[in-house]
Amino acid sequence: MTSSSSIAMIAALSDKRQSFLRARRKVLLATMFCYLFFYTGRQTFGFAIPGIQAEFGVSKETLGWVSAALLWCYAIGQAINGNLGDKLGGRTVMSAGAILSCATNWAVSFSTGLLSLGFLWGLNGYFQAMGWAPGSRVLSNWFGPGDRGKVFGCYVFAAGMASVLSFVTSILVVHIFEMEWRWIFRIPVLLMLLGGLTFFFVARERPEDLGFGSPHASEREAVSETSEESSMQRYRAVLSNWRIWMGGLAIGFQNAARYGLLVWVPVHFIGGDGAAAAGTGSLIAPEWTTIALPVGMAIGAATNGYISDRYFATRRYVAIVLYMTLATAMALLMYGIPAASVHLGLAVLFLCGFFVYGPQASFWALCPDLVGHRRAGTAVGVMNFFAYLFAGLGEPLIGKVMDSSGTTSVIFLLVAMASGASAVTASFIRR
Repeated sequence: MTSSSSIAMIAALSDKRQSFLRARRKVLLATMFCYLFFYTGRQTFGFAIPGIQAEFGVSKETLGWVSAALLWCYAIGQAINGNLGDKLGGRTVMSAGAILSCATNWAVSFSTGLLSLGFLWGLNGYFQAMGWAPGSRVLSNWFGPGDRGKVFGCYVFAAGMASVLSFVTSILVVHIFEMEWRWIFRIPVLLMLLGGLTFFFVARERPEDLGFGSPHASEREAVSETSEESSMQRYRAVLSNWRIWMGGLAIGFQNAARYGLLVWVPVHFIGGDGAAAAGTGSLIAPEWTTIALPVGMAIGAATNGYISDRYFATRRYVAIVLYMTLATAMALLMYGIPAASVHLGLAVLFLCGFFVYGPQASFWALCPDLVGHRRAGTAVGVMNFFAYLFAGLGEPLIGKVMDSSGTTSVIFLLVAMASGASAVTASFIRR
């Protein structure tokens, strides 16, 4: 082989490498763009609670059960749709979920009572579950083990920013444009429809679809993932891994803390104890104070996966335990802050969100680490089943405690307890 032909071959390989890197960045951005709008279809409920209570005359505990209906249907959907993403392709399943959830949110907006509201909100939970695990499968196809912490950090950052977007759009609908609660389920979700369609037409399922080689060249994955598995084989392989069970328990407590904040912090600052801050002369209205929570969540999510890759040598459990321990401390501090201390509360609420949500990146990177990228959708779905099973159990409990105690600040004490339980459970993963 002549030197000129060697140079030409090296140049061709370099060009192909650059094309691959551009293609996978495109897939990452498309997946993030799609999920950026997903929470407009399920994290707006807390802002609708005051209006629903006024119209239907129901308690916070009752609406906690409605919220639980979504979370439990989401949990069941995760257990099903993660495997469906492995079987049919994450790109197709995630796009379909965005479209179906948008349509169901519109149906929710026409609810005539508690029964129709609960049924449709639960159905929406199943369609919402067609997003996260299938999207995780697509990313696992394109990125190898050494990049997973950073990539899932970006993915969870998009989810965190989706929380910001859902909070902002809900505040705009109810407090700025002064529309009734039903419009919360009509306007923001149009962005989710846009995201789903964009993802379908821009992303591709795997590198091989564009003529690239697979990035999963490690011996461990190559040996364990050479043959196509049935759905039952994937479930058996995932559920036989005891670390998946421990991770499921840890993320269950973490997600109970997370959704306790997302659903009930708006209630606390708009119709509860936190609303007292409105009379202190602060320049920040109580409803805008809530934005500190999802902003903190988004930034925390972007850091934890990177930390687990960079400083803990992909030992994900260390990053999880660290953040959940700090989340416990921040929630306890938030519980002790007077409602009138607006600016201090704003800072601590930001840190509470930062540490409560941050570990999600490490939890999702842990799934393909434990069972390989071909089972990533199934593993993420199983782990997310635990996450939303626990979150659903927490919602009516929080509502009942608020009703019986007559105070909304108790949410932070309950979040501290759940965060501490997550830290202790995660310490047993030890991978």
